[in-house]
Amino acid sequence: MIEVRNIKKVFGDKVVINDVSATMQAGQCNLIIGSSGSGKTVLMKCMVGLFTPDQGEILYNGQDFINMPDQDKAEIRKQIGMLFQGSALFDSLTVEQNVMFPLDMFTKDSHARKLERVNEVLARVKLVDANKKFPSELSGGMKKRVALARAIVLNPKYLFCDEPNSGLDPQTSLVIDRLIQEITIEYNITTVINTHDMNSLMEIGNYILYMYQGNKEWEGSNKEIIFSKNQRLNDFIFASEFLRDAKEKRMEEERGGREA
Repeated sequence: MIEVRNIKKVFGDKVVINDVSATMQAGQCNLIIGSSGSGKTVLMKCMVGLFTPDQGEILYNGQDFINMPDQDKAEIRKQIGMLFQGSALFDSLTVEQNVMFPLDMFTKDSHARKLERVNEVLARVKLVDANKKFPSELSGGMKKRVALARAIVLNPKYLFCDEPNSGLDPQTSLVIDRLIQEITIEYNITTVINTHDMNSLMEIGNYILYMYQGNKEWEGSNKEIIFSKNQRLNDFIFASEFLRDAKEKRMEEERGGREA
């Protein structure tokens, strides 16, 4: 579990995050959404320690991440997996070498044991026999799956995903969403996802934090968001005709269920 308590972040005279609090549970997908400039990326960077908040607390399973000694922070960071927007694979390394990189950095396991773990996570993301390929030989969806395998190779307790579906077609995006969701539940990971993808929100948004101009504008689940009365949120979520239709369909199903 990650708790964000009354976080404030200021750059110059601009308040980018203003008194934001949230609780993100293990075993579920926690989504941070909002338009450009809403503060969601800055909030995520505060959570992983890239920025230091000007006030407030960030707790990892009750431990004060902001004020703990550097040695303890390093231990927390070892428990964090990152899935970057552009995958961030090393072009000169094979798939196997890319996924093994964190094991080389942070473990003293034998090469045989590291290779065994690499094969385990590649199988988990459905990339068996891709070990010797280079990133240039992979599709966008395959690159994301390699990056996801690398993010979970150290068995993290926390997984941060920055726009995991950026640049992917809808069908491939759905595959990535389901993989992230399955892995989150299977390993009981606290997964935090920064996204603009509204289909992801509807499919896997166990907890959703909507940011607007640095403030927490709304929080709830993908089931609750359908019935939100927050006009800013509705304008943001249901801007497309497809999603407006999805909202109406979901509301009809909910009404039908209650009447039954």
